[in-house]
Amino acid sequence: MKLRILKSAVTNPWFNLATEDWIFNTLGNDKKAPDSHTLFLWRNRETVVIGRSQNPWVECKTDKMEEDNVFLARRQSGGGAVFHDLGNTNFTFLSPKSDYDQNANFTIIINALKKLGIDATLSGRNDMQVGDKKISGSAFKHAADRSFHHGTLLVNADMQKLGDYLNPHPLKLQAKGIKSVRSRVANLVEFNDSINHEILSNAIIEAFCDYYGQTVAVEDLDENTLAKEPSLNKYYQQMADWEWRFGKTPEFSHRLETRFDWGMIDLHLDVKQAVISEVVIFSDALNVELIELLKETLTGIKYDKHEIQAKLDKLQTAHSDLAAHINDFEQWLIKEMES
Repeated sequence: MKLRILKSAVTNPWFNLATEDWIFNTLGNDKKAPDSHTLFLWRNRETVVIGRSQNPWVECKTDKMEEDNVFLARRQSGGGAVFHDLGNTNFTFLSPKSDYDQNANFTIIINALKKLGIDATLSGRNDMQVGDKKISGSAFKHAADRSFHHGTLLVNADMQKLGDYLNPHPLKLQAKGIKSVRSRVANLVEFNDSINHEILSNAIIEAFCDYYGQTVAVEDLDENTLAKEPSLNKYYQQMADWEWRFGKTPEFSHRLETRFDWGMIDLHLDVKQAVISEVVIFSDALNVELIELLKETLTGIKYDKHEIQAKLDKLQTAHSDLAAHINDFEQWLIKEMES
């Protein structure tokens, strides 16, 4: 079985996750059975990556992320939400399913860390740890004839950012989908203060070649790869698309309550594929027309604060006699979505 090694110089997460899909779906000529064990190494600038079946509004602070220019990415595989920055090194193993060995992949990473004086062990099915501290988590994807295993290694990640962008203030969301479980974590620099992305990547490449008893040249990927590989660009466009990152969110509902001087509002939003599918408002407000207008305006639009603001601003313009009440409602709803 031949080997293939790819390394990305790009830190855009949509590019790197697209590259994973591109390799996975084109491994082997003309989509025939895969004919190689492939290692892909990469890292992302500040990003929250959620699993395929997760709800971004439950898992992370989408408003703060937007404010700080932090990427949101949804991967194809399952698992929980993770924060990536340039202090993370990410690895991906892709193999034909008939020759896929998950333990071999973990062994390669553990052997690479041993080369750097770090004794890591496998913890459960998905994680690696040093002592009692988690330093790596993994997720997996399988198809009829191919499999991949990807994970992240904490090298010198900013642990503060984990709290800044994950674990949001709880909304009143009754959500389906997988929620993340937090663990005690540590950076590899705590065990070897000279380690960095390049040193670790080289150790993994060496351990990969040692394990399979072969040597192969590393293929370097950069921004120009998109132009050279139109099929990769197709995967990139999917990863960057709002419909993939938000629209694939499992169905959920959001209930909010408040009282204005003109009446009480008990708002129920049912959201399917990130679009508000049904709106129910219970209220003791005297103006029934206001309540009906709010319901009509919110139904069928994206669960997105910018679109909600635009629709409610337009409603205020069209109904100047109700503008003050609509503005009260808008300011309250947007604040609640941001909290």
